[in-house]
Amino acid sequence: MKRRPTKNLIPADEGEWLRRARAGEDEAFSQLVEAYQAPVFNLCYRMLGDAELAEDAAQETFLRAYRSLAGFDMRRPFRTWLLSIAAHHAIDQIRRRRVPILPLEEVLPESSLRDPSPTPEAALVQRQKEQDVQRMLRHLAAADRAAIVLRYWYDLSYEDMAGVLQTSVSGVKSRLHRARKQLATLSPGRARLAAEGIQRVDASAV
Repeated sequence: MKRRPTKNLIPADEGEWLRRARAGEDEAFSQLVEAYQAPVFNLCYRMLGDAELAEDAAQETFLRAYRSLAGFDMRRPFRTWLLSIAAHHAIDQIRRRRVPILPLEEVLPESSLRDPSPTPEAALVQRQKEQDVQRMLRHLAAADRAAIVLRYWYDLSYEDMAGVLQTSVSGVKSRLHRARKQLATLSPGRARLAAEGIQRVDASAV
């Protein structure tokens, strides 16, 4: 499973918004919400598989961030801190509600899944990839699912993932290794197709 080059997604005015928000200016925090509402919602949606649950989780993420903003370490990337809140809340929801993973065609952008005019053979192979990824991701534990999503949908480095998941880099690598191993053992003959299916994820919407 290959990763795409990381994009710079930090808003130019983020530092100023943070300083003003920490000083109690609600409008500045609203700018932060506007800048990060899409990636936060997308993470919750990919983890929870339900738009309504994801919307509630995103709102809770920003509420928790607002309440904890005074204690936020300005030396830490705000995006990593915010995604950490979202990821842990989503993990808690999965464990509490046993939320299933959503159908793969709802997770991946349509353009990244299907050729507009595939041959019957290509359509069959692509459909097999979709089914394999969907079925195999469903078996992952919540924390391992989060690791896969953050690595291949959000293109985070091991260091950033460690910050989000509040673990060490070795802990991140261990979770990814465990998740990949589990995906492979679920269907050894189809693991390569599943990996190719995840590899096709378009991170541009993050």
